[in-house]
Amino acid sequence: MTHAPWFLAWMFAAALAALQFGFLTWGLWENFRFGRARLRKAWPLEHEPRVALFAPCKGFDVGLEDNLWPLLEQEYANYTLTFVVESADDPVCGCLRRLMAKHPTVDARLLVAGIATDCGQKVHNLRAATAKLPGDVEVLAFVDSDARPRPDWLRRLIARLPEARIGAVTGYRWFVPTAASAAQCLLYSINTTVASGFGPGGHHVIWGGSWAIRRDVFDRLRLRDAWGGTLSDDLVATRVIHRAGLRVEFEPVSMVTSPVAVGWRQALEFIRRQYIIARSYAFAWWLLALAGSTVPLVTFWGGLVLLAVGLWQGAPWTWLPAAVCPAYYAGTLVRGHQRWVLGRLYVREASPLMQRVAWLDIWAGPLVTLANWLAILASVFGSRLEWRGIRYRLGRGGRVLSVERRAAEVRQTGNHPQSVSATVGAHACDKELSARKAVPHSRTPAPVAVPMSPT
Repeated sequence: MTHAPWFLAWMFAAALAALQFGFLTWGLWENFRFGRARLRKAWPLEHEPRVALFAPCKGFDVGLEDNLWPLLEQEYANYTLTFVVESADDPVCGCLRRLMAKHPTVDARLLVAGIATDCGQKVHNLRAATAKLPGDVEVLAFVDSDARPRPDWLRRLIARLPEARIGAVTGYRWFVPTAASAAQCLLYSINTTVASGFGPGGHHVIWGGSWAIRRDVFDRLRLRDAWGGTLSDDLVATRVIHRAGLRVEFEPVSMVTSPVAVGWRQALEFIRRQYIIARSYAFAWWLLALAGSTVPLVTFWGGLVLLAVGLWQGAPWTWLPAAVCPAYYAGTLVRGHQRWVLGRLYVREASPLMQRVAWLDIWAGPLVTLANWLAILASVFGSRLEWRGIRYRLGRGGRVLSVERRAAEVRQTGNHPQSVSATVGAHACDKELSARKAVPHSRTPAPVAVPMSPT
């Protein structure tokens, strides 16, 4: 029995799981030390470069105004802020107008990018926003509308960019659930596992919700052109930067909190979508995630099956899975506690809710691993996904083959369903600025800047 191929395979997986545990535990500790050191130390800027900050928006995220107002109150003087929407009919425009009216001293504007027809809507928005950059812009920074940055977020994000070998500096998100539901806890646990992998070194992937790049690097690598026809802004940028031999550094101060309120359907769609995008644009990382979840899955759940069989048969080798399974579970408790300690660096609000969510993350490790593995397997099949209410179909190399919108959304943007890409209305976000102008027919509609008045 102990010489059976499947038993030997389980023993091999258990040995790999032990090595994986040691490596990840050490790495998590180093990432904690790195984050703590960066958060405690001040990093003054010798020169404040002109920064163009872009925030694509669509609809209402959880706590939207609390997410966006820090962008208008950054501890940095030399920056412009551009909110980018696909349509001036988007109800978020009213919120943006109110925020900008409260901060009239900030150089902020709203840009209507038009409807995407051959790429992701976010990618389309960013390409429109970066098409004609002012000559004095030295740094481009990007943030998502579901991210809640610190007041010194922008300053610290760009502080290390002058280093020659650094192509980009990135942050990441730390989910903050609004309820201790099973779906939100699962999303928190999976995301926290990824977030805890960010630390020192230049091997990281860019997260599109919090990152910055020098203007000269952006232009030299023709990043805007590389985005054409794609769905992912951040993984495409990562691929281009790494191929150029440049580093992507992580800045702990640029780790943002991101409130989340989802049910099971939304959570599972989100997880599967993330893995489909990773498979399409960062296949090596996707394979690593698959292997990294398969090894502990086989070790623990396979070990439980062996333990049950051994007890039923009264086999002498039963002691082996009986020892490995509790040892593995103890390891998940250790790493779960490490993630909780790391999370306290990034999430300043130590609420009872967050403590309950962290407690569930610590104790439910094997279940989270199983759910994550199933989500990765689900991403193997199919090339269709939905993002912000828009359905995309991806082809070879991550090229966007089709963009489909719901009829209600097409009506909202004021376009005929049969000619979504033909006409884009350019108008203001409220009745006071409701003068409409026709935009010439074009496959790639021209972006329209909408001036915002504080009155």
